[in-house]
Amino acid sequence: MKNSCLSIEGMTFYAHHGCFTEERAIGTWFTIDIYLYTDTREAQRTDNLEATVNYAEVYAKIKEEMNIPSKLMEHVAGRITDRILDEYPRVEEVRIRLKKLNPPLGEKILSAGVELTRTRNQ
Repeated sequence: MKNSCLSIEGMTFYAHHGCFTEERAIGTWFTIDIYLYTDTREAQRTDNLEATVNYAEVYAKIKEEMNIPSKLMEHVAGRITDRILDEYPRVEEVRIRLKKLNPPLGEKILSAGVELTRTRNQ
């Protein structure tokens, strides 16, 4: 039963994702916001880190995934959500927003991105 949402917002990574060869060679900046829906009642009662999701560990796993070059942001976001759901049984749902800053589209554009939500057993 999910009753809370843990979040990590504004994570910034320099990574090598993109469909263009230059993007994967040169790299660019990406931002990620992630929301983990879980039951935190035990952590609220006990003040025990083992009773919740350790967001420092989650950040480290996201960083590892961002270091694996991919063509599509959808692929990267999907890998991250799958990994979180696989490795954290307490998490019932993950929502992620992944943005590429200043994408190479010929004009000044702040970002292009993808947002997805995945629930356990989906």
